Parts: sequence; C-alpha cells; structure tokens
Amino acid sequence: MTKLREVLTQFQECIEAPEPKLYPKLSVKLYGKGVVLDTSVDGSTLKMKRHQLAQAGQVILSEIWGKRGAIGIVPPEGDGALCTSHFFLFDIREDRIDRRWLQAIFAANYLQAQLDAEAKGTTGYAAVRPKILLSCEIPLPPVTEQRRLVERIEQLSEQIQEALTLRQLAANEAETLRTAIVSALFERDSTIWMSVQDAVSPQKGAVRSGPFGSQLLHEEFTESGVAAIGTRDVQTNKFKLQSRWFVSPEKFQQFNRYQVFPNDVLCTIVGASIGRFCVVPQDVPLAFTTKHIQALTLDSAKADSRFVSSMLNFHRRCRESLFSQVEGSAQPSLNAGKILATSLPLPKIEIQQRIVAQLDALQTKIDALKQSQFETTVELNALLPSVLDKAFRGEL
Repeated sequence: MTKLREVLTQFQECIEAPEPKLYPKLSVKLYGKGVVLDTSVDGSTLKMKRHQLAQAGQVILSEIWGKRGAIGIVPPEGDGALCTSHFFLFDIREDRIDRRWLQAIFAANYLQAQLDAEAKGTTGYAAVRPKILLSCEIPLPPVTEQRRLVERIEQLSEQIQEALTLRQLAANEAETLRTAIVSALFERDSTIWMSVQDAVSPQKGAVRSGPFGSQLLHEEFTESGVAAIGTRDVQTNKFKLQSRWFVSPEKFQQFNRYQVFPNDVLCTIVGASIGRFCVVPQDVPLAFTTKHIQALTLDSAKADSRFVSSMLNFHRRCRESLFSQVEGSAQPSLNAGKILATSLPLPKIEIQQRIVAQLDALQTKIDALKQSQFETTVELNALLPSVLDKAFRGEL
C-alpha cells in the first residue's frame, strides 16, 4: 500500500485572465465513471480569477464531489480544457505507476471511502482538498506487475462487454421477432384494411367534447385523488400509471383535461415518445389525460382494444401509415384526425380476440427472456468490480 503523494504531484500552474475565446470544459462523473467534455465556455465571460488549463493524461479531482468518487484522468480531447478553482489537477509519475493501473483504481471507485471520510465542511458541501487525495492509499505492485494485471483486466473486461452486448442483442431480436410476427399476420390480399375511424364508437366519439368536471363527486377527489395520465404512463402496449393529483373539483375544472374509461386506447401524440399505444385497464381510477395524450373509445362490436393497440404498436404497415402523417421535426406531433385516418387490419372480432391471446402468449415468452437477460446482465455487471478487487488483492 502506497500513498498517492508517491505517484502524483499537484499541478500548480494557473492563468489569471482567460483569453476571449471558447475553451473546452470537463465534467468529472461520480463514482469513477470517467471524465468527459462539457459545454465549452467563452473565456471573456468568466468572473473567477484562478483557472488552470488541463493537460491530457493528468488526474483531475472535483473539490465538491470528490467525496462521491468524482475523480478521473483527462482524456485526449480534454487537452487545454479550462478548469475553475473547484477542480485540482495532478501529474502522474510514470516511473512509479502505469496510467492504466491508476485508471482501474478510479474505475473501481476505490478511493471514495477514503475521500469521503476526510472531506471537510458541511455535509452537502464537504470539500476534498489536494492533501486529502495525496494522503489516500492505493495498492501499488511493481510496474511490471501492474502492466500484467492491467492487460488481464482489459482481456476480462472485453469478454464481459461482449457478453453484455450479446444479451442486449438477444433482447432486441426478441422485439424484432414480435414485430415480424405481427406484420406477417395480415399480408394476404384478402385481408380487410380499414381506418381507425371505422373502429371508433359512434356513441362516445373519438375526442371528448370538452373539459370534464361538472359530474365529479367531491369524495372522489378527497379520498383517492385524480390520476393525471401523461406520456410516461403510456408505454408500448402497457399502461403504467405513475402520478396522481389531490385537488378540489373546483380547482380541477380550471385544467383542460378529458376523462378516460376502461378499454380506451391511448396514444402519445407529441415529442420523442410519439406513437406509443396502450389500453386503459379495467381497474383504472378516476383518470384524465394531459394534452400530450389522445384517447380513443372503440366500438366493442367491431374492435378489440388490445388488438388495435397491438396492431398500431407493432404492425409495420400500420406504423408506416401513422408516421406518414406526423408533422414537425424538432417537436413531432399527431392529432385525433391523423390517428383516425391511420390504416389497420380489422378482421372479425373473434379473430381479433384469438390473435390477442396468441400475442399474450408470445409476450409471456419475451418477458421471460428479458427477465433472464436482466438477471445475467446484473451478474455480468458485478463481474468487473470483482475482477478489480481480486487484482488489488494480488489474486488475479
């Protein structure tokens, strides 16, 4: 075990007046997750007097967040980056320590406990000063042994990353398989294709006529609150209610919200999540959409809500019909009319229900695969810290 002062030297050179030009800046991630470029800054706008210019390969420490493992090595693209007085830079003694060995120590977040224990100040702003870092101890075998261990770590890390990539590919291919299966269901010329408009209930209509509030009972608000359905609640073929409001009926009527009912089909109509469909479950509480959600009430004699949702989520031709009507690029959007004009296959209701049962069975298998992949991914993610721990104990 060796103190870091034996292998690091604080870099003291400062500039008093940054030039009026754009300087790169660095962001030091928590828990040893590395150093990346941040938004550039104009030197003429800076008010702090003390700055430093980082050099690629130096160690950089965050004064405030060092206690949470915000320490790393400046990457090549960070050469010349402007650092305020809230960051400290250190040169590495290459004759004593291999840079990759030091990087492995940072990646393992090996120093956090030592830095946190010695940080000075209030809990939220406890600072890590250079002398605290330099007093930390690290395992330091001979340089030749460091290099051997680093090469072994890199080999194992590559294998772990390859396994993680394969897990993700398997999950992605499962989703692709589902889309392919759904799309293959209705590719025959005899398939009846209609618009979503043909499946909508003529009694309730596709769009609510106005804000819903006058029929609400006061106890429905005070006892259970009001569910506000937003874009994060509408997942692909899955309804996941996450938010509620606790307000009075009088205040609620100030909002432009529309009530949804069990078996309504919901669609996200704006932003990055546009075009996700799900069905409102039977046990939904008192719930209203936000302006980013469109609700459709279907005619149950013509269309099964879960069938329509599945087609609009996964059938390639349905997706192409839907997205051909999207407007805007920076903020893409849909409206009720465009959704109603979207094409979808609409066989007899009993066929729809049979297909939904088949898709449910497929979804069960996909979920089981994803759970298996998740469990093995957790195990794989735990492997590298275990490898590093063995390396630091001289057991690798």
